[in-house]
Amino acid sequence: MQIQQNISLKQFNTFGIDVNARYFSAFKNEDELRELTSAYAQMPILVLGGGSNLLFTKDYEGIVLKNEMKGITLVKEDAHYVYVKVGAGENWHQFVQYCLQRNWQGVENLSLIPGNVGASPMQNIGAYGVEIKDVFEELEAYLINDNCVRVFSVNDCAFGYRESIFKTKLKGQAIILNVTFRLNKIPKYNVSYGAIEEELSQMGAKELTAKSISLAVMNIRSSRLPNPLRLGNAGSFFKNPSIPFEKYDELKKLNPSMPGYKNENGSVKLAAGWLIEQCGWKGFRKGDAGCYAQQALVLVNYGSASGKEIYDLSEEIVQSVFKKYSILLEREVNIM
Repeated sequence: MQIQQNISLKQFNTFGIDVNARYFSAFKNEDELRELTSAYAQMPILVLGGGSNLLFTKDYEGIVLKNEMKGITLVKEDAHYVYVKVGAGENWHQFVQYCLQRNWQGVENLSLIPGNVGASPMQNIGAYGVEIKDVFEELEAYLINDNCVRVFSVNDCAFGYRESIFKTKLKGQAIILNVTFRLNKIPKYNVSYGAIEEELSQMGAKELTAKSISLAVMNIRSSRLPNPLRLGNAGSFFKNPSIPFEKYDELKKLNPSMPGYKNENGSVKLAAGWLIEQCGWKGFRKGDAGCYAQQALVLVNYGSASGKEIYDLSEEIVQSVFKKYSILLEREVNIM
C-alpha cells in the first residue's frame, strides 16, 4: 500500500481533467481501507472508482482513495435467481459481460455504461428501462465515522432517479465495498424503451436473448455517445427533469415535438437533451469545452479544457433552458 503526494488525477477521471490530489493511495481490501481512513481521518477523503461520473474543478486538498476491491462470487441460487456478490472495484461493463457468458439475465440493458460496480448503486445507474434497483439485493459499505461495516438492503439505499442515500444523507461517509445482485435464471427481457427493438431488427436478430439485447444497446450507445478513451466526457451530464402534467400540457401546445414520458406518479419526464438542443447548444464548442454533436446531453473535453470551463458551460446551458422553458436542469455529474 503506497501513499503518493501531489499526484495528477488526469488518468483517473473520464473527463481527463488535469488536477492534483494532495495525497493518493489505492486499497484492495477492507483492512487497507481502515488503515488509510484512520491515518487520514482529519482531512477530506474522496473514494474513486472508474472516475466516470465526476467533474474536477480544482485540486483536491485531501486524500483520494482508489477502490480496487475485486472478486465475483456466486453466493446462492434458487429456481428463479442467482445471487452474485461483486467487489466494488470491478469494472461494470466487464461484470455485465461476465453475466452474459453465464446466462444470468437482468443487466444486459446496462451494457457499456462506464465506471465500476461500486458506483452503480450510488448513482442508481439506469438505461433503456432498467435501473440498478431492479436487480439489487444488498451491499456492504464501510461507515467512516462509525468505523464499521453495515449491510444495506434495497429500502436502506433510498433509491431514486440517479439518486441514493450515498449521494444524500451518507455522502462522503460511506464507502461501498461490494454489491450483491439478484439476477434472473428465467429471462424477463425489457426491449420496449428507446430504439432497442429497431436496432434488433436492423441487426437481423432471429432470437431475443440477453446477448442480443446487450449488443443492440452497445450499438446504440456507441453511435450516440463518445468513447471517453477518445473524447473526455462523463456520459449524461444532466438528469432528465420531471414536471407536472399540467405544465407539460401547456408546453406541448407551444412545442408539439416536445417528447414526454409519463411517470407513475402522474408527472411527466422530459428529455433534457431535447431541451438543450432546442436552445442551440448541440455541437457548441468554446475552446476545448463543448456540447457533443451527436447528443446534447453530453458535455465533452476536446483536449485541455479545465473543469471550471466545462462547469461554466453547463451553467450557461442551465440558465438558457430555464429562460426558455422555466425548467431548471439538475446536474447528474458530481462536481468536485
